[in-house]
Amino acid sequence: MNNIFAVAIDGPAGAGKSTIARELSKKLGVIYVDTGAMYRAMALYLIREGISSGDSEGISKKCETADISIRFENGEQQVVLNGENVNGLIRTEEVGLMASFSSPNPDVRKKLVELQRKLASEKSVVMDGRDIGTVVLPDAKVKIYLTASSKVRAKRRFDELSAKGEKCDMDQIEADIVKRDEQDMNRAISPLKQADDAILVDTSDMTIDEVQKKLMDIVSEKTGVNA
Repeated sequence: MNNIFAVAIDGPAGAGKSTIARELSKKLGVIYVDTGAMYRAMALYLIREGISSGDSEGISKKCETADISIRFENGEQQVVLNGENVNGLIRTEEVGLMASFSSPNPDVRKKLVELQRKLASEKSVVMDGRDIGTVVLPDAKVKIYLTASSKVRAKRRFDELSAKGEKCDMDQIEADIVKRDEQDMNRAISPLKQADDAILVDTSDMTIDEVQKKLMDIVSEKTGVNA
């Protein structure tokens, strides 16, 4: 009997997807697939191969030879690029900048979707993003669309930045969030939208613990798996 299952969590920027998905995966004892980290690993590979950010043809060609996966060691996510653990190398400014140019490339997206599907076919996963339930894992057993009002998301971001000692303007943060939503929902490739069979969870008036319990209840109901 195949007990492998996937939990697909989609939603707009600032909805808390990564935090919730990471904790949910720990409770379930399954792999959390950080799709953003996979795009950064691809960017690192392209940099190493001498591909410039403006060379879309080179990016398309070279991305085919990258093998990127996620594994867990000692409870921590490890990003593996062609057999090498690159966790400590993918958070630099240079890699982030390259990722911003390479991630919209249709061939990069196609390659990483293939790798993400491969991961989900081999092991149970919790995966979050903007097109997981609609494009990456359309057959996922559990689909959740996690959202919150733009005002609540702006306040969360404001508190996060303030805690780091950064000065910021909440109105500007909310304006940026609304603009990002508009871009994500109207992009040509894999736009952000709620899958027809996804369960909507609005976290505007919920604590993290309440959200976690809600999602665990959904997963238990859909899969029969309990934390």
